[in-house]
Amino acid sequence: MIYLDYQATTPLAPEAREAMLRWLDGPGGTGFGNPHSPHRYGRQAEAAVELARERVAALFPAGGRVIFTGTATEALNMALLGNAQARAGKAAAVSAIEHSAVYETAERLAGGMHVLQVGQDGLLTRINALPEGTGVVAVMQVNNEIGTIQPMTEVAELARRANAFLVCDAVQAAGRLPIAMADAIAISAHKLHGPKGIGALWLGEGVEIDPLVTGGGQEYGLRSGTLSPALIAGFGAAAKLAMERMEEDAAHVEALWHRARDLFDGWTLNGRADARWRGNLSLRKDGLDVARLMSEARNVAFSAGSACASGSGKPSRVLQAIGLPANLAKNTIRLGFGRYSTGEELEEAAAAINAAAQAQGA
Repeated sequence: MIYLDYQATTPLAPEAREAMLRWLDGPGGTGFGNPHSPHRYGRQAEAAVELARERVAALFPAGGRVIFTGTATEALNMALLGNAQARAGKAAAVSAIEHSAVYETAERLAGGMHVLQVGQDGLLTRINALPEGTGVVAVMQVNNEIGTIQPMTEVAELARRANAFLVCDAVQAAGRLPIAMADAIAISAHKLHGPKGIGALWLGEGVEIDPLVTGGGQEYGLRSGTLSPALIAGFGAAAKLAMERMEEDAAHVEALWHRARDLFDGWTLNGRADARWRGNLSLRKDGLDVARLMSEARNVAFSAGSACASGSGKPSRVLQAIGLPANLAKNTIRLGFGRYSTGEELEEAAAAINAAAQAQGA
């Protein structure tokens, strides 16, 4: 089977798997220690955690601190609900194409939520003013559905002028391109060839938030609970590899992108082609039955571009935000490729998908 769903998750890097194995040792091994214990086993596990923390921190802007979390969703909740502006009842301004981890969490804030609109190209339309009463701004660097890259330098300046707390979902950016500056940034290991079940929240120098999970005081008192040395070691190895291979991986993805655009000639691209992570190909065809397409091209693992594929029955909020009516949003697929994808796989997948689309008359 050909895997083209890199926005959903990425294949585990062999280096990350290898880094994890020692810390999964059972009886007779030394890697099962609790990193919060004072004895030798605990100190060894703690050292592994701190080495990984340094490697993950290298993904972020200089300075600040990394707090390990279970997921990026948890990290985003911590940042959005725990910052002083939100606690004071200030509103959040979020882009219309944020991941639900941001969008639905911001809706819970006592101060309410303002939506920052995007154009048909998937980019923010106005970055010169914020609605009255805004104390929190949340904008994702790279969109998970259409791959567009927001002008985060301008967003950061806007938030600074308004004295607003800036939260950035960098899940799709981390390990692929330099992460933009913000007050709080969330990433996830499994989107950069690390294991599932581990994420990170980065907080800038001097940034404080209130904890959501209390109990043992771990992770600077912000996220209590015993850490998993195995997951964190895998995260650290994946982060280190991503930093070392960033230019090489980007060049590989760029080559695949140009080949894919040729292979899918006749399809319409959703979002900008230039301000975009090129490993995300969101395409549509009028009249396409995506569920049928996915069934007939079952040898290819890819995503529908609509939330209805996950059982909600509703078109994608992101695709509607860029101006697509419900029928066109439901005619969309998303192909994601990256480090371990090959040109041969892409050609075979395109042949299967195009043949299935043509059989529908689309």
